[in-house]
Amino acid sequence: MPEEFDKIDLAILRQLQKDTSQSIDDIAEKAALSRNACWRRIKRMEQTGTIRDRVALLDADKLDLGQMVLVLIRTNAHDPDWLRRFRAAVVGMPEIMGAHRMSGDLDYVLRVRVRDVKAYDRFYQRLIAQVPVANVSASFVMEDIKDTTQLPL
Repeated sequence: MPEEFDKIDLAILRQLQKDTSQSIDDIAEKAALSRNACWRRIKRMEQTGTIRDRVALLDADKLDLGQMVLVLIRTNAHDPDWLRRFRAAVVGMPEIMGAHRMSGDLDYVLRVRVRDVKAYDRFYQRLIAQVPVANVSASFVMEDIKDTTQLPL
């Protein structure tokens, strides 16, 4: 059964999504809760896996990784061995920021971060050397209109 969240839990989660470096005191104040009660709720949500990680969001441009590429993959293989090899390749390639198995015409969509087109080509060559695919298409992101990690709570 899914975990139940009240309005205070959701207020805490909204604050953590905005800025995880806030003090417990600041989060508790914004959630209209005592410090200890806020801390207990956060610990409970960490233990149940609702809060998976606390991370820093980095500026890809400043780190010379400004090119986002959406990689669209179709495969003719759907057997367990191919899937095992594909998952291993995805997990082992740090350029892949997200990987999604799809319904419809596409089998997989990868969200990839690289420096430029040449870096994407090197990534592509490494990917297809690890696992055969029937078709790969890449769309290069020209502008990020919205790119967030915040869930709509």
